[in-house]
Amino acid sequence: MKIEKLTRKFGRDARNLITDAGNKNTEGAVACLETFYYAFNNKDLDVFKMIWLNHELIQLNNPLGGIVRGIVPITEIYSTIFHGQADVWVELGDIVSWQSGDMAVFAGTETGEFTANGQTLNLKIRTTRFFGYDESARQWFQVHHHGSIDSVDLLDRYQKAVRK
Repeated sequence: MKIEKLTRKFGRDARNLITDAGNKNTEGAVACLETFYYAFNNKDLDVFKMIWLNHELIQLNNPLGGIVRGIVPITEIYSTIFHGQADVWVELGDIVSWQSGDMAVFAGTETGEFTANGQTLNLKIRTTRFFGYDESARQWFQVHHHGSIDSVDLLDRYQKAVRK
């Protein structure tokens, strides 16, 4: 198993490296991770769908939507974020990577901003993303995401702002 601390962050300057996500090595998994942040911060649903495995048991756990499984419901949540009234951006930093064979895990802290209805919240979310290499597709895909907000006050304000 390879364990390392990544030295860079992935945020608004993230690149679309989907073609590099075909490399069956650490760099390919990191390319898929960076492509997620490209898709998120550029509200690019087409690229977003390219980095998630199309399977009914992929999973998203987040402070707003709870536990959601399957590519269709996960895509619907992000479509709402991308096309909704709010403006949101995040950057993943303080990243530790664990990789063994065709599985990779990245854990760190997302910071960013959520702005809606004239209110801006500074975000701080503990984030873990799991990726798997699919031999038949010859690409890394995200298969699980877990996000948590430790601050009860921030979680409360974030949930209220999103539901307005």
